[in-house]
Amino acid sequence: MQPTPPPRLHPVRLWQLCLNRRVRPVCIARRHPVLRVKALRLDPFLVALVATVVLASLLPCYGEGARVMGWVTDGAIALLFFLHGARLSREAILAGLGAWRIHGLALGSTFVLFPAMGLVLRALSHGWLNPAIADGLLFLCLLPSTVQSSIAFTSIARGNVPAAVCSASASNLIGIFITPLLTGLLLLGGPRGGFSLHAVEAIMLQLLLPFVLGHLSRPLTKAFLEGHRSVIGKVDRSVILLVVYTAFSAAVIEGLWHKYSWSDLGWTVALNAVLLALALTLTRLVARWAGLKREDEIAVVFCGSKKSLASGVPMAGVLFPPTLLGPMILPLMLYHQMQLMACAVLARRYAARPAQ
Repeated sequence: MQPTPPPRLHPVRLWQLCLNRRVRPVCIARRHPVLRVKALRLDPFLVALVATVVLASLLPCYGEGARVMGWVTDGAIALLFFLHGARLSREAILAGLGAWRIHGLALGSTFVLFPAMGLVLRALSHGWLNPAIADGLLFLCLLPSTVQSSIAFTSIARGNVPAAVCSASASNLIGIFITPLLTGLLLLGGPRGGFSLHAVEAIMLQLLLPFVLGHLSRPLTKAFLEGHRSVIGKVDRSVILLVVYTAFSAAVIEGLWHKYSWSDLGWTVALNAVLLALALTLTRLVARWAGLKREDEIAVVFCGSKKSLASGVPMAGVLFPPTLLGPMILPLMLYHQMQLMACAVLARRYAARPAQ
């Protein structure tokens, strides 16, 4: 008689079970081996992103259509951040709040190490690298960490899941303030005219206000959101695809593919790989230098090396004009798939270590 296979749980549900002590993180990788290889395959969402870029390149929206799409995109971004706020669990943050060393290292990697690497890269690339690539890579370095994949990979690797939940959630919350501030200081200054009053107003109305309202609505919306996870996930992805289509439509009309060659695309991939390799290596070394346990090291590595596509694309839609948006988010789209593949391999290696 064949044994009954274990149920397949959504990665977010895994850390919820861990927080409730109904499932130990050490058991997750064994009970859900499908998660070990899922991220190794080509991400279907990446295929959708590529298809959206192709569609925008062949059939860009312009004129009155572009104006209408801009309004729709602005509303969709506000909806997305409302959902981000509604899904932020205060209980999850409080459960891992005591691991302050983990949070300090992970947040330091996200908002100090990455921006420093981006600035050095842009300074070294002067004169030989397309400025649009350098700016896009720097914007990538200013973004917060992911939530779902950081937690899922920490679970698979048998790491400190409550601390990962707290670090990843705090990164996204802090990123709503820090990312626009750093972008204004490092990318929107000088020739681009700095942070305008319109940009501040857009951040308040499209990012911060919906996020706060969403979080305040959590007592009313929590049950609905938890009961419709798949629908909410599709809304997230649909908003990102909408922003990408609008951004690349404007960029194509401005001659994006005449300014951004295949060699530029190759350099983008190569420099993304350098950033990812440095982030994974340095977070691991610093965590060991700090004397963290292996479970805590795992949380630092996965929370401190990732960048959020779900937050980055909408933020770019608010912070940058449409003509600059396409080149700004292209490095992030590539980094998204690269971090999933690299972290899937690393998580398997961590999970294979002997149980203590």
